[in-house]
Amino acid sequence: MSEPRVALRDLERIVAIRAAAEDGSSYTRTLLDKGLAKCAQKLGEEAVETVIAAISGEHAALVAETSDLLYHLAVLLHARGVTIDEVEAELARRTHQSGLAEKAARG
Repeated sequence: MSEPRVALRDLERIVAIRAAAEDGSSYTRTLLDKGLAKCAQKLGEEAVETVIAAISGEHAALVAETSDLLYHLAVLLHARGVTIDEVEAELARRTHQSGLAEKAARG
């Protein structure tokens, strides 16, 4: 039997549920209570750890760090009120042009 899969929308929902938990009963709630800057700092730390894992060549480490990165991204998005639907809409918009054209349009 295979492990259940968690899609980004599932992660978004889980973060929202945990964000509504009683004070101190969930890591997500505790992180959000520390404020946006702490959420962003944790995302940055996980991004660096993901890069290190990618360079190290350890597959399992990269999978684990990427999971942490996506979780902390979901927390930060929740803190700012950004939905996965909004991110997907932006990704869809970008796929209609080449990466170079999209990057040039940004700046």
